[in-house]
Formats: sequence, structure tokens, C-alpha cells
Amino acid sequence: MKSVAVAVCLFTALLTGSAAIAQETEPADRLDDVIITAQRSGAPMWTVRDGDSVLILVGSIRAIPREVTWRPEALEEAAKRADLILLPQEGRASFSDILRVIWRARTITFMPEGQTTATYLSPDMQARLDVLMAGERNQDWRRRSMLMTSFDLIQDRAGFRAGREGRDAVDVVRRAARQGRIQARPVGTVRGDEMVDSLITAPQTVHVPCMERAIAAAEAGPESSRERAQDWRAFRVPEVVASPIEQALKVCWPWGDPELAPQLHQQWAAAVQTALVSPGVTMGVAPVRLLAEPGGVLDSLEARGLEVEGPEWK
Repeated sequence: MKSVAVAVCLFTALLTGSAAIAQETEPADRLDDVIITAQRSGAPMWTVRDGDSVLILVGSIRAIPREVTWRPEALEEAAKRADLILLPQEGRASFSDILRVIWRARTITFMPEGQTTATYLSPDMQARLDVLMAGERNQDWRRRSMLMTSFDLIQDRAGFRAGREGRDAVDVVRRAARQGRIQARPVGTVRGDEMVDSLITAPQTVHVPCMERAIAAAEAGPESSRERAQDWRAFRVPEVVASPIEQALKVCWPWGDPELAPQLHQQWAAAVQTALVSPGVTMGVAPVRLLAEPGGVLDSLEARGLEVEGPEWK
């Protein structure tokens, strides 16, 4: 059950958030004030204008090590003065979904009988995994689900400790929205039954890319987690996106799931489109890799002929 709990924890860390709806148009000088304030924040931010609509996109990362400090005050202030707040998706599980996870825990946690990691990994990858797992007391990890072993590697070896980190941009903006009474709702939701289905039915082959990236992240060690956070607060966006942890999270469940991933991307694309036809200032906080990866949100906005102001992302 520990590995199932890890999956739920990571899913919550990656998807928890809220969104908002359009308000009335504000004077241009107020819009500029919000933008200038946000630009002083310790998180990478991009501004896009389309007529009376202004979209401020803040690239976030999760699991910032507590020892890596950043200054969120300007971001918090700007969020309180925005008209709309867009935050990541929200997973919604019912009691029956939780019972189903418990009932199918073994199916989620272990591979089918007779299969091991060597069944799916290349000899080179298996050898690298053997080195990482050399200190384990038993060999049960060889039969555990590729996804669960990947999560353990990312958390225990690469330093991505969701739930035990310092405040990040999502936390800052969500709190500011509550304090400023900014109307908010999720960009989108993912139903619990869909999450459970994806965990139960996905073949182990789907999780091979996740395992390969998790091995690379584990080999880089906890120091790479600190470097990722330091690059983030310094606006070195390409370095953040290329970091071993972000590369792993990009292809691991849920963002790498063939059923859930298109839904997650489409929800953000629709939210951005709605924001750009709504008057006033919309601030959206999204995973930085979703914004800045090749073909991501920023690339798509630029391809539409819109000017994207902010740090270099490619």
C-alpha cells in the first residue's frame, strides 16, 4: 500500500489547483501595474496580450526543497490584484474509488505473475537499476509495478519529496486568491474512476519510459533537485525543463498516461483560449514544463502570432 499512497500523493501534488471565470474590464494602467508587480516575483512569468485581454502565465514546479528559498511576495500581491486565477487540474476521487484502489492494490503494486523488470527493460537499463537497488534488503522490487518503482526512485533517490517541501507558486497564488476573494474553480477535473482505471489497466510497457527517466533522475541524486529549484528561481527555464526530475514527471503517470495526458493538455489549452477572449487580467499557474516544453503552451501562443513577454524558454 505504500506505493499506492505514493501514487496518490504524487497525483495530488501534480494536479491540485483551481481556475476562475471572467470579470469586467479594468483600466489599462491597472493592468500594467499588475504585470509589473508580477514581473518582480521569484517565479518565471510570461505575459501575453490580445486586445483587452492580458494573460500572465507563471511556471511552477512542485517539491521545492525547503533549503532553497525564493521571494513570493510580489507574486502574491499581483495575484490578489488579478481578475482571474487559473490553477492546475484537480483530481476528484469518491469513497468507492478509494475502496477500489484498496481492493486492487496488488494489481496496481505488482506485475503479473512471472514478470520482472528485466522482462521490459533493456539489459543496459536493467544493469543501471541493479546498481541503484543494490542496497535493498530483498528482491521484491524486481516484481513490483514499473510505475511504483519509478515513483520510489523519484522520491527516495532523486529528492522529489511531494508533501514535504517549501511553499511553491501554486501555494502562494491559491492562498492569495482566498485572501483577495478571487473567484476560483479548477481548470479541469479528472474523475477518480478514470484515475483508478488507468492505474489498473495500463500495461507495464506504458511505464517503461517513466522507469528509464526515473533511473536517470535517481542516478543524478538529490543534488539535481536542488539545482532544479535554483534554476527555477533564477528564471533559467530551459535548464528546469531539461532537469532529470522534470523529464521523468513529463512521461510518468498521469502526464505520461495515454488516456489521461491528452485530457490534461486539452483542459489547459481550452483555459488559455478562454482567458484570451475574456477582458481583464488572468493569471494562470501551470507546470513550467507544460508551458515551456517544445510545442507547449508558450510555443503555441507564439505560433498564433501573439507576443510572449518573459524569460527565454527555449
